[in-house]
Amino acid sequence: MRNSTVRAVNRLTKQWAAQDGAAEQGTVFTAAGVWPLLALLADGADGAAREELAGALGIPAGAAAGAARELLAALDGVRGLRSATGLWTREELPLEERWSAQLPPGARGGLTGDADTDGKALDAWASDRTGGVIERMPLQVTEDTLLVLASALALRLRWIQPFEEFEGTTGQGPWAGRELPMLGRETTLLDRVSVARGPRGPVTVLEVVGSTGVDVHLVLGEPEAAPGAVLTTGIDAVTRTLPSTGASLLPEGDAGPGLTVRTVRAETPEPRLAIRTVAFEVRAEHDLLSHAGLFGLTTASDASQGHFPGISPQPLAVDSARQSALARFHAAGFEAAAVTGFGVAAGCAIPRLRYRARWVDVRYDRPFGFIAVHRTSRLVLAAGWVAEPEPVRSDDDH
Repeated sequence: MRNSTVRAVNRLTKQWAAQDGAAEQGTVFTAAGVWPLLALLADGADGAAREELAGALGIPAGAAAGAARELLAALDGVRGLRSATGLWTREELPLEERWSAQLPPGARGGLTGDADTDGKALDAWASDRTGGVIERMPLQVTEDTLLVLASALALRLRWIQPFEEFEGTTGQGPWAGRELPMLGRETTLLDRVSVARGPRGPVTVLEVVGSTGVDVHLVLGEPEAAPGAVLTTGIDAVTRTLPSTGASLLPEGDAGPGLTVRTVRAETPEPRLAIRTVAFEVRAEHDLLSHAGLFGLTTASDASQGHFPGISPQPLAVDSARQSALARFHAAGFEAAAVTGFGVAAGCAIPRLRYRARWVDVRYDRPFGFIAVHRTSRLVLAAGWVAEPEPVRSDDDH
């Protein structure tokens, strides 16, 4: 996909992260699912609505439909990612042939005008395209709905190196003293963790490598840093618009939020990065019209007149725009659940500590952000904030 399209989608992701007031309670969102729909609407809009949509997209409206098709085709090529678009219209709504011909391949269907019948059909599409993760279409279809344009993304990946799972507690922050499902692992690749310095302070960035060309980055700021500030700095770092310093080059001591670097006596000279984080599941519902300016929908949602003559000769306005999203992070992968036994080796004789080695410890044991990124293009596929980790599961849950 074109670098200009990737930059445009990532720009919207960053702006959304900065404005999402729900992040304090935990959130997840994907601008990669919204951006192509805005582009298709921009292609059929005129006047102020067209200008506002182009501003939100970050590209000219005349190039929007082609960019949307290109983006959706590229998403289809990402291993572990399913993407789909759908269009449903009432029989009495005429569509402009030029606009409908520009639509990417996807489901085409009709709306009956019966809210219950149409709602069930749209829910079935959403569930099928996401493998049951999102069970309902977030839109409320009414007898006045003439057209529905939707997208679905479903990402599943496994870690190259799985985590060990165990129960543990933290000593500080809002999760202090609670039994939590912790995840831990070690590697000799110190620069899997780095520190980026944004306008509102340092952010520690941990890269967790997936097996399908998509990686998940965990981002942790200072305790007083706002979620939006941490996420925007993290997005800049993982998309390589802001430099970061790997742990191999960081000074010893408290080198970043949750990050400690030290030199120790060790049995071998190999460095060590010890990672500790929590399992989490985050769900969110977003009303995009509550941030209409961000998405270029202020004029487009004014029902006093039509704004999309390129879509239909009948006057049209956007009356609903919503997103449902979910993210899971577990021992085996992202959007994958697994239970892993934690083994303890039998004791042995005390080894001779002949070497000095660099050891790095990073802990995500208070609220933090996450960013899923396509490794090759640097396109952000999903981002969010973990305000609460998963609770410890009972034997019945297992």
